[in-house]
Amino acid sequence: MAAPLRVGTRGSDLARTQSGQAAALLEASGESTEMVIVRTSGDRLSKVSLAKVGGKGLFIKELEEALLSDEIDMAIHSMKDVPATLPDGFILGAIGARVDERDVLVRSREFQGPEEGLDGLPQGARVGTGSLRRRAQLASLRPDLEVVAIRGNVDTRLGLLDGEDMDAVVLAAAGIQRLGLDVQVHPLASETFLPAAGQGILAIEIRANDEATRRRLAPLHDPAAATAAAAERAFVHALDASCTAPVAAWCRAEETHLRCDGLVASLDGQNILRTTLTAAPEEAAWLGREVASRLLDQGAAEILAEVERAIWAN
Repeated sequence: MAAPLRVGTRGSDLARTQSGQAAALLEASGESTEMVIVRTSGDRLSKVSLAKVGGKGLFIKELEEALLSDEIDMAIHSMKDVPATLPDGFILGAIGARVDERDVLVRSREFQGPEEGLDGLPQGARVGTGSLRRRAQLASLRPDLEVVAIRGNVDTRLGLLDGEDMDAVVLAAAGIQRLGLDVQVHPLASETFLPAAGQGILAIEIRANDEATRRRLAPLHDPAAATAAAAERAFVHALDASCTAPVAAWCRAEETHLRCDGLVASLDGQNILRTTLTAAPEEAAWLGREVASRLLDQGAAEILAEVERAIWAN
């Protein structure tokens, strides 16, 4: 009988929950699993801007070290946290099915009402987010809002709505759904408010030479999510953008083709570049690169360079 698959995960509620859900799928297929909690730099540096201390790669560095030292067989990440290029020696052994890719607005009790989304917020409302991508799109759609930088796990961010700190926060729908939280959310349409590349998708990272584990992960692999991830990650890679940069990509199947939307934005939301292209499903990576190429032709590199300068000037 094969040894249990050692599942590496961060210690946050969301990370443990989504890793547990993946482990349950493996157990249902006849595999045995063992959960291993790994504390990451991203968790320890919870009050520091990710853009200044290494980006979302900080959430996976120690998990990769645990893979290298054979403490775990697989590491489960939110795909949006995974850099577009993995270090040598690692591959994505499986890509989990995508849940809701949208961002959602969660409003404080004071601002609950019938009007949906951003339109339901009063002039000058304070809206919290830890994402430069969300910040830029909020500034573009509602320049009157005061966008406040926040960090922390889902419960920490929602907790800001209980005091006087925040009128609303923007979070990923996937996290709230996976945690099963009973929270009134206002989804932001992806056509208008583009999500992060890979949002809602799970990435299962393994050692590149561990073919045995890769075969055992087959029950977790979702071809549709893998196709979308290939396009969205190729987009980010072609832009040479980090996981924290104000860029967004959303690829989805439409009848016989793939449609991919890409966005690059200035921090103040005053300069937003967007384009949409379609291609055959087998051309997913090309599609992501081509969307990025169109944006680079429009000046995306200059916008991202200015964002980088602004981050380090503050």
